Amino acid sequence: MRFGIMTMQVDTLIPSGLPVDQMLAHVAGFDYAQLVRRMVESGFRTIELGGDLALFLPMIFDQNSIERLSEVKEELDLTYTVHLPLWSVEPSTPLEPVRKGSADAIVDFIHSVLPLNPEVYVFHATGALAAEFYRMNLPKIAKIVILQQFQTKAAESLRWILTETGIPSREIAIETIEFPLDLTLDLAEELDLSICLDTGHVLSGFSGNVTVEDALEASLPRLAEVHLHDGPQHNPEQEIVYGLDHRPLGTGDLNLGFILDHLIAADFNGPVIFELQLYEALDSLNVIKSLRPDLPIE
Repeated sequence: MRFGIMTMQVDTLIPSGLPVDQMLAHVAGFDYAQLVRRMVESGFRTIELGGDLALFLPMIFDQNSIERLSEVKEELDLTYTVHLPLWSVEPSTPLEPVRKGSADAIVDFIHSVLPLNPEVYVFHATGALAAEFYRMNLPKIAKIVILQQFQTKAAESLRWILTETGIPSREIAIETIEFPLDLTLDLAEELDLSICLDTGHVLSGFSGNVTVEDALEASLPRLAEVHLHDGPQHNPEQEIVYGLDHRPLGTGDLNLGFILDHLIAADFNGPVIFELQLYEALDSLNVIKSLRPDLPIE
């Protein structure tokens, strides 16, 4: 099974204890390719590049940085996946100028990373506004109608993104986020997209009253990537609590054995990305090795 790591490593990006007067110099001189090398030195050869880093480190996806990332990929025989930007992006809003601007921003970003030939582009098809309405205490029928509108607008953005970039639709994997799982799966079916199953999000109740086990079964036909992290099982009768996911494996309620066994049975060979800090990912990998000692790990 092919395990990978995200590059959103807080301690590396914003070192604790760094004086304020040195922070700007650290940001200006940040070497994204060197961060990737450190991930590889820790044992990971599948690396998820985080698009949101460009908000604060715009140079990490400029031409020079892309060339260095490409050189590292070739030298070390790596695989990249890309998490497309989600902060400040509203691809499903009914407000057309904002939606079009968001889609254009995604198109521009994809063009910038195309030379890296990413295996998967992970995408949040709906944004913070859709999540806000999803949380609202509305009559059931009204909420269904409103969320379907967000789904429709997300489809419009995705069609534009696919047309303008020319990438195959199955290379875009829409993630299980704070939006109903059934509408996410329908959107993937409509546009022939892939799915990125985020275990912690589903555990936390983000995708509705559905178990991770059922979400995996439903996603398998289109599954291209897994975001693997733990958290407590959400009680549908209670409010969703944020910040409880993205925990190391073995510290929450994730039925890890079920996930691993079903991925193996399905011959899943896509990236399984730890959305964790590096030390947490290494601890989680040890949990996996202990639970399934015969599992081949790449």
